[in-house]
Parts: sequence; C-alpha cells; structure tokens
Amino acid sequence: MIGSIKGAIILKTEKFLIVETNGVGYKINVSPDTLSKVKKTGEEITLWTHTHVREDVLDLYGFLARKELELFEMLINVSGIGPRGALSILGITSIETLKKAIGTGDTSYLTKVSGIGKKTAEKIIIELRDKIGGEEGEGTLRGELDTLEALKSLGYSQSEAREALKKVSTDTNINTKIREALKILSGK
Repeated sequence: MIGSIKGAIILKTEKFLIVETNGVGYKINVSPDTLSKVKKTGEEITLWTHTHVREDVLDLYGFLARKELELFEMLINVSGIGPRGALSILGITSIETLKKAIGTGDTSYLTKVSGIGKKTAEKIIIELRDKIGGEEGEGTLRGELDTLEALKSLGYSQSEAREALKKVSTDTNINTKIREALKILSGK
C-alpha cells in the first residue's frame, strides 16, 4: 500500500497528475481542490495517497491535506460511493463545509453533486454523521447555500460560484460573502 508520494510533477491534466519519484512516474487522480493548488509541472509535491484495488484496476488517489484523504476514505466506505464519486463530492466545497453539511443532515447540499440523489445523500449522512460528529454550524451552512444561490441568480454558474466561495472567508455575513465572491469573480 502506498501511503504518500513525494516527487516532481511531470504532467498535469484536468483530473490527474503524474508525479515522478526515483525514475518512476505515478499517475495519481486528485481532487479539484488539490489540482487548483498545483501551479506548474516541475514543482516538487508531497501527496497523501489512497491505493484503490479492484480485480481489474489499481488506482492512486492523492491529496495535499491529510484531512481531505481521511474524508475521502470515509466516503468510499459508504456503499454506492466509489472513488470518482467521492472526488466529485470533495470538489463541491471545502472539507469543513462538507463536514457541516453531513453533521447537520443537510441532504440538499449533497444532492448538488452530479450523480448523488436524495437516497444516496441520506445514506452518506446516516453512515458518516457519527464519525464526523454532529457539528454546530447549520447557520453557517445555510449562509453559504444562500450565498451560492445569490451568485447563481446573478448569472454565474454553480461551479464558478463554488470556486469563488472556497476563497471567501467563512466568518463573515452573507452580504460580505457575496461582495468578496463578486470581487473574485470579476477578477477572472
């Protein structure tokens, strides 16, 4: 089992990186958050990895943060959620916000992921709520959802709005979040 990889990035695509270590290039599927933090090829990187083995597949999944790997591993242990689905779930927002959504039982937040229906979202919440812990913060989560909807009503796509919200401070009220997100979005 490969627990981590440290090496130089020799290829960066939309879904994976190839990291060369001691002359061997490893294809590592990465989350959108990890991919956005990688700047260029030739950069040295250390990734926490999960080795996924099936009878016909041997895949590596890599993450910059250990807490992202831990949530990924929790998600793939939910029946019906595979590694690609777990990466899609991790790509919707920050780890903290996902944990709050699961902890507060907010299925509507999880169903925004393509391929995740209400039953699957409920299954994720039932199986992971105790592991993650029912966190307080429903107001914060609701504020983020309201901010997301406001940005969408202003004509931004859901993915653009989510990317902007990842960069906005979580401690602020909805109006401030919208202003900060609009500044980020207009800077594109």
